[in-house]
Amino acid sequence: MSALRGFVVKEFQHILRDRQTLLILVLLPLAQVVLFGFALRTDVRGVRVAFVDGVPDVATTALRARFAATGTFRIVAVLPTTDDLPGLFARGAADQAIVLEPGFARALARGESPQLLVITDATSPNSASTMQAYTAAVVQGFERELGPRTGGIVIEPRVRMRFNPTLESVNLFIPGLIALVLTVVSALMSAISLSREKERGTLEVLLVSPLQPWEIIVGKVLPYLALGFANVLTVLGAAWLVFGVPFRGSVALLLAESLLFIVTSLSLGVLIAARADSQRTAMMGALMGLMMPTTLLSGMIFPVASMPGWLQPVTYLVPGRWFIVISRGIMLKGVGLDHLWQETLVLGAMTLLLLVAAVRSFSVRLG
Repeated sequence: MSALRGFVVKEFQHILRDRQTLLILVLLPLAQVVLFGFALRTDVRGVRVAFVDGVPDVATTALRARFAATGTFRIVAVLPTTDDLPGLFARGAADQAIVLEPGFARALARGESPQLLVITDATSPNSASTMQAYTAAVVQGFERELGPRTGGIVIEPRVRMRFNPTLESVNLFIPGLIALVLTVVSALMSAISLSREKERGTLEVLLVSPLQPWEIIVGKVLPYLALGFANVLTVLGAAWLVFGVPFRGSVALLLAESLLFIVTSLSLGVLIAARADSQRTAMMGALMGLMMPTTLLSGMIFPVASMPGWLQPVTYLVPGRWFIVISRGIMLKGVGLDHLWQETLVLGAMTLLLLVAAVRSFSVRLG
């Protein structure tokens, strides 16, 4: 028993001396509770809605005001025709559009049921269904408000789902899973591999070679770049052949964007390995700093607009957030670089910044 007690004491002392690991062990449970508590939201908020109101009248103005007053909807555009709607949906600038027929108020005055079309972006099936329910509730409230004056006319909205008319949930998850798989293969595995090499001292052996520090890093991570790209091909093949996920855009553009995201993930893995003192610290740091944000804060499962206002700006720092917008746009919406150039530019800037930081950090450690 005394030998066991001594062994346990030594293990505790080892953990207490490893300050990085101790800090992660303390912060990891707290971060998990906070992120899960704020990010796991099934309700939908901040729905961006565009109204098509060719001839505004008192009834259409009142209906728009009722939507704006709910706090759930945010009116982003009032358009005279439907011509600009495809561009709004393709850019992701609108989640829903409500098309009102001309003479809305006259139809109500004549005792007729006016036409109302609700178009919803269904790339996220659960959110789309919730948005439709919220819209129906607002329209029903508008009907009750007009009831004494119109004789109880019922306004029955026509519903149209864009990009995912059958509301297949797999169409939502597969593009996000690409980001998760690439994060695991590229960032997590490279961080663990490089930190293991540091612990074994084999990296120092390379210092006597004519290779520069950046060449050592490239040589270490290049196999993971090839492995990540192979995983992209595998996931896309399974998505198409097994699950029937549509590919409406350019496959070549999607592969190029995936390659950019792989480089981003590899840079994060190298940066974590350079800062970590042990393989265990690198693994836990990658799990807490990459896996959880990619799962919870990227919009992969839960919409970013439903998160608290203070948490939404944090999602801009998660590379997976931008890649998921790109992959869903290409696969489900069929858009090209003309609509995704902003997300691509942000991801490219993050890649460049992380590459410079990773190479400099590792150069210092090797030196």
